[in-house]
Amino acid sequence: MSTASAYLTVAGLGIDVVYKDIKNLHISVYPPVGRVRVAAPHRLDEDAIRLAIVQRLPWIKQQRKQLQDAERQTKRQMVSGETHYVWGERLRLDASRRGRAAVTVAGKTLWLTAPSDYATEQRQIILDHWYRNQLKKAVPALLEKWQPIVGVGATKFVVRRMKTKWGTCQTASNTIWLNPELAKKNPRCLEYIVVHELTHLIERAHSERFIELMDQHLPDWRARRDELNEAPLAEEDWG
Repeated sequence: MSTASAYLTVAGLGIDVVYKDIKNLHISVYPPVGRVRVAAPHRLDEDAIRLAIVQRLPWIKQQRKQLQDAERQTKRQMVSGETHYVWGERLRLDASRRGRAAVTVAGKTLWLTAPSDYATEQRQIILDHWYRNQLKKAVPALLEKWQPIVGVGATKFVVRRMKTKWGTCQTASNTIWLNPELAKKNPRCLEYIVVHELTHLIERAHSERFIELMDQHLPDWRARRDELNEAPLAEEDWG
């Protein structure tokens, strides 16, 4: 699929425009800060795209406000007493243990063990690596469950930090990419993203067919999507 890109400013909003070999125009607002992206057919000129954006401005502003008003954690210092989210549960960090790097969960406590000379950034790396491993352990069972239902298989999945997406897919290689931040959210949200990306391997655009497939396979997908986008966001700078 050939693509080209452009950038427009409409009503004070910066809009990323990607031209593709598609039939219809699609407007998306991405977490965490409400970046607006338009996928447009090559046949549409700038005036037509601007008109489509203006017509959808109320919806765009509503989506951006919802994302920007979402609860955000203060900057994590990786010290005892802080709260961190694991699979949607709010846990209290205990970083008092010293020794070989490790993370464990016991009840409502998230235990982080680190060498005594480790700085904040190094303790954060330990926790980030643990989150990645949590996601890598959870995904295979979901793929085993949903690939036969959706009717398509992913050749592999990759846990990769992304600035504006919870997940994406590469149709050429049937690869799914997942944001490690998903390990902080309710497992229902991860399941939604897995089904969402598997469905995109069949239907690339957010078309009527895509929505029909999502409704067929996961009827409550909209509720799960909203739950994901309303969950507390990390303080960190996503760019």
